Amino acid sequence: MILDAAVRRSGLALSLLLGVAVAAGALASSAAAQGGPPAAPVHVDEVVYAPLSQTAPAIGRVVARKAGPVATRIDGAIAEYLVEVGDRVNEGQPLALIDDAVLAAQRDLAAARLSEATALIATRRAAVTLAEQEMQRIEGLRSSAAFSQARYDDQRQTVAIARAELNEAQSAVDSASAELELAELDLYYAEVRAPYSGVVSARQSEAGAFLRTGEQVVSLVAVAELEIEVEVPFMRLTGLTPGTEVDIQLADRSTHRAVVRAVIPNENPRTRTRPVRLLPQFGTVETPLAPGQSVSVQVPIGNARESLTVSKDAVLPRGGGSQQVFVFEDGRASLRDIALGVAMGNRFEILDGLQLGDLVVVRGNERLRDGQAVQPVNLDAPGGPQSAPNTAQSETRG
Repeated sequence: MILDAAVRRSGLALSLLLGVAVAAGALASSAAAQGGPPAAPVHVDEVVYAPLSQTAPAIGRVVARKAGPVATRIDGAIAEYLVEVGDRVNEGQPLALIDDAVLAAQRDLAAARLSEATALIATRRAAVTLAEQEMQRIEGLRSSAAFSQARYDDQRQTVAIARAELNEAQSAVDSASAELELAELDLYYAEVRAPYSGVVSARQSEAGAFLRTGEQVVSLVAVAELEIEVEVPFMRLTGLTPGTEVDIQLADRSTHRAVVRAVIPNENPRTRTRPVRLLPQFGTVETPLAPGQSVSVQVPIGNARESLTVSKDAVLPRGGGSQQVFVFEDGRASLRDIALGVAMGNRFEILDGLQLGDLVVVRGNERLRDGQAVQPVNLDAPGGPQSAPNTAQSETRG
């Protein structure tokens, strides 16, 4: 319902803005025609309602969704390391080589056994064919005096033995094929590969060291898949359902957004807090992020309420703690005293002095004089003045 009301208000505001733009253009033309100073170009923004939820700071940390050691899958000595600490690697990229001389010989031996078993198959098939042909000849004599039941029974056993030997040979082929596959797999594992893309954080051994299966070769961190983990008191978890957006701040004072991915159902009995995982939207940061890095998270407290807001760029602090803004009225900048509430992202809550739909100067207001003619340059831009975000959080509370 808040969004529908905002859309209706935006439509009304847009109609008003178009009328104001026409009037402002006419006034600017009139001033130029009378020889007065030209109207100063400015950017304006609309006073709008936005949902407000108060927040309290909590210290979180950057964690990697994928991080840990990469181990060897076979026994062997490390022949060569292919990466250094700090190298970025892609999924499947070789990290180190295990000495594969013995493995290659075992693969060749397995291939030779498979060839031998395959050749024996041909011999066993021929023996089965010969035994079956002899049995057919004996069966052809069944109606004659030359037929011998004992000979027939013996030949039938001969056929059964030949078929059993063929099955045995086929099993030998299957076994040899499996041995060859295992040998080739061991040879493949002689290259220790990255299971995912990331950065090499440590080398756990050196070339020449003999490793057993499962021993660590390198440590890898997936720096492209970072999350934030923050411990939140139980009573404040109601404002952190999956999908909720919150503000976060890095050590360089840069502010970013993050989305709640999950609330982990594992409460710390000493602090009565539960871990919450956030998916950050860092964008571009000057300093590369690293797991363990501290992050300040603005945790919502209390229920959200809709509040009248103004852009922070419009507010001009004055002596004695008062604040003022320039309001665009009839082609001129009118200086007005205002009272502010809490800060919400890039906007302030308005307690007094402004009304819904007022246009305030947000750029070019530093040198304006009260009553000076101005020309908004962003009214004709697609979308008109910048609008308030759909959601906002207040600044930190103790």
